[in-house]
Amino acid sequence: MLDIKFVRENPEKVKENIRKKFQDKKLGLVDRVIKLDSEYREIKVKADNLRNERNTLSDKIGLLMREGKKEEALEIKNDVSKINEELKELEENENKFSTEIKSIMCMIPNMIADDVPIGKDDSENVDEMHFGNPVVPSYEIPYHADIMESFNGLDKVSAAKVSGNGFYYLMGDIARLHSATLSYARDFMIDKGFTYAIPPFMIRSDAVDGVMSFEEKEAMMYKIEGEDLYMIGTSEHSMIAKFKGQIIDESMLPITMTSYSPCFRKEVGAHGIEERGVYRIHQFEKQEMIVICKKEESEQWYDKMWKYSVDLFRSLDIPVRKLVCCSGDLADLKYRSCDIEAFSPRQQKYFEVCSCSNLTDAQARRLGIKYKDENGNKEFAHTLNNTVIASPRMLIALLENNYNEDGSITIPIVLRPYMGGKDKIVPIK
Repeated sequence: MLDIKFVRENPEKVKENIRKKFQDKKLGLVDRVIKLDSEYREIKVKADNLRNERNTLSDKIGLLMREGKKEEALEIKNDVSKINEELKELEENENKFSTEIKSIMCMIPNMIADDVPIGKDDSENVDEMHFGNPVVPSYEIPYHADIMESFNGLDKVSAAKVSGNGFYYLMGDIARLHSATLSYARDFMIDKGFTYAIPPFMIRSDAVDGVMSFEEKEAMMYKIEGEDLYMIGTSEHSMIAKFKGQIIDESMLPITMTSYSPCFRKEVGAHGIEERGVYRIHQFEKQEMIVICKKEESEQWYDKMWKYSVDLFRSLDIPVRKLVCCSGDLADLKYRSCDIEAFSPRQQKYFEVCSCSNLTDAQARRLGIKYKDENGNKEFAHTLNNTVIASPRMLIALLENNYNEDGSITIPIVLRPYMGGKDKIVPIK
């Protein structure tokens, strides 16, 4: 969420930012919120003046009562009653305008970085850097679901009967490999100095509205019927919301945390749910990283965070690339974002495995997360998030890049301690 003062003083900049995101339908919101803000401030000045007048009169009543001048005090009490009646209407309008302004401000997208490439959707994202040399073997690599099934490691048929399409059972060596990658990712981030956390897997609506746009909420979140609770789509949601309403001492920054959670997503939209495989599903598990820092440090942390993803995947001998998200592919709260994509030898192309974002102070404004600097001034913190790994999507990259001609899977060296020392797993059928 932007600062209303910034919108008021820079309406054309805000409108141009909306155009860059190809959200022209939101252009009218800028003029509308500026008009409402003007009316709100006018009402607030009147209300503040009346509150000051009431306080002055109340002090005068107390003085008159102490002097025994009850009749004079009673006359002034009548004036106070009239003020209260007038204030009641003004304060109702204050609340009404304040709520409407906040609602509109939550629909106006965050300002994007000047160097974000301009494009309508993810088809115009920019391929910026490659890490590692992709290898396509001379033998055929099966579809990832077929690889998993050869180990008796995947059962989507039973899962569909139990839970519906978009769910799965992982079993045996495949399930163990899934857990091994998550454990390795956890320890990888702990070694980078991040504090490990397991957060709540459900959050209230005010927390949801603090961390994501309304459009994302409708497309992603599962609502718990009859309760003010949502299943998290990523642990970033509950991890950032952990600091809701807090004023953090500058000496405590940056806050760097890595969190494990299951994730639940409706996946409403054009992509849909994958019928056979586990690339796009309703439920998965993820290791996440979040940073809360001073505003002047967020761009440095953004570069550190996406590089951590590259380092992790390269430690598993998986080639990756960095894809810079264009303006039209940025969610409303994001200042900039990039995807880390892993190479698929089977498809001979890259696919998304991590997403790193700098949201500047957009989430902090919604949630009231501030820090106090050495001079005692309060500033809104900057928040960032990035996927460490999301499994089973990570499994796809791991299986394909370590698939042998005899159907076995070579276990990367860094994962072997988490697999009981095994250097290879062998298919059952």
